[in-house]
Amino acid sequence: MSHRAGFVSIIGKPNAGKSTLMNALVGENMSIITPKAQTTRHRILGIVNTEDYQIVFSDTPGVIKPAYPLQESMMHQVNGSIVDADLILLMTDVNEKHDESDVIERLQGSLAPLAILVNKIDQSNEETVKQKIAYWQEKLQPKAIFAISALHKHNIQSIMDFIVDNLPEHPAYYEKDFLTDRNDRFFASEMIREQVFKQYQKEIPYSTEVIITSFKEGDTLHRISAEIIVERDSQKNILIGKNGEMLKIVGTYARKSMEEFFQRKIFLELFVKVIPDWRSKKNYLKQFGYED
Repeated sequence: MSHRAGFVSIIGKPNAGKSTLMNALVGENMSIITPKAQTTRHRILGIVNTEDYQIVFSDTPGVIKPAYPLQESMMHQVNGSIVDADLILLMTDVNEKHDESDVIERLQGSLAPLAILVNKIDQSNEETVKQKIAYWQEKLQPKAIFAISALHKHNIQSIMDFIVDNLPEHPAYYEKDFLTDRNDRFFASEMIREQVFKQYQKEIPYSTEVIITSFKEGDTLHRISAEIIVERDSQKNILIGKNGEMLKIVGTYARKSMEEFFQRKIFLELFVKVIPDWRSKKNYLKQFGYED
């Protein structure tokens, strides 16, 4: 049989239980978990690899938290990850009282198979669950609806089976090997880069590079130093912000992402460095060993 691979977008409000679901889906079948924040469209939550398939789970930041700065570009990202998805899982809390029309609206543009996961059924009753299923059936006519408890791993295997059945034939998108230290550095730099994209106006992210200058692993704490490289002093001033406020925000959020990812306390130092036209200076990147 040929190999299958695809992007599965998990969408839903922040409290719907996405991360619990990920841990349930991925914990069992997982070779790597990579919240690799790509600057394009997918925020990768986890990758499940077997010989026959690769499932790339991606999160859609902000559908759902419209209070972000850079709202438009984030929304653009959400739409992108819906449009690009090979499969969409819409996660809802069985007791959710709020209007989900914002989510529904965004799904209109998608041709991908849709499954709806009605979560937290352990905190509900049969009647409510049935009503919810009927509601979604009518609202979106999804390809499947699963009543689940991510916390108690109830019905998780059927979701997995559904995903595998609906994955397109495609070679793997990512290497199937395990994480290495080099990858850890890479993920750390991507998490800083993600914050640079989220916190600043458009022109800044494209003229920055993030380089991890030191990565010291410990059992309870990783010490990580990074340089954010820009091309001009004016960019450096914007990155650092008044009294260093902006850089502090980037550092705080990046550190939180890393702590979640590495499951360690993180001590993170960020420096901003100006290198005129670094983008055209390949040798600069070489001396850091970032180009083979």
